[in-house]
Amino acid sequence: MDGFLKNPDRVRDWYAYRRAVIDSVEPNPGHVALAQLETIIETFTLATQNVDRLHQRAGSKNVLEVHGNLIENRCNSCGWLDDAHHERLDCAQCGGVMRPNVVWFGEMLPEDVFAQATDAARSCDVFLTIGTSAEVYPAAMLPHEARNFGAFVVEINPNETEFTPYAHASLRGPSGEVLPEVVNALMH
Repeated sequence: MDGFLKNPDRVRDWYAYRRAVIDSVEPNPGHVALAQLETIIETFTLATQNVDRLHQRAGSKNVLEVHGNLIENRCNSCGWLDDAHHERLDCAQCGGVMRPNVVWFGEMLPEDVFAQATDAARSCDVFLTIGTSAEVYPAAMLPHEARNFGAFVVEINPNETEFTPYAHASLRGPSGEVLPEVVNALMH
């Protein structure tokens, strides 16, 4: 936030560049596999730290964006959301300053979204922790919460993480390769 307040145009330009990059890519096979998984599991919640909306573009519906997203801007005063491609500088609702709808270092996660993610972790039967270093808290606590409340926890990651010793199963490899195999095995 300090950098944004010091030079908002520079920060907005950087986020506009990031949106252009996101607009130029497609969801990978891992994103698609998770969207398929959602169609075969009765209760499915995808809590993500990703801010690119590729999960939604792949077809996932029940997505909790714990770190926000780059596709929207929000008013720093009243919280009103607008499509970031509009590049609105001032809030149409209150006149406050619009900023990227992402969680910046030192900011709290959106309370309602993180509460939903925590509830989902505590009530699930199976929890997949995918492609994360498992070091960014409080999001990194979700697989621990799931395990503590009785879920079978599977880690999918090319490398060992801080969570690896606690996982019931660890599948090594990129999510774009491992997830399609897992979904294929479940569907057949």
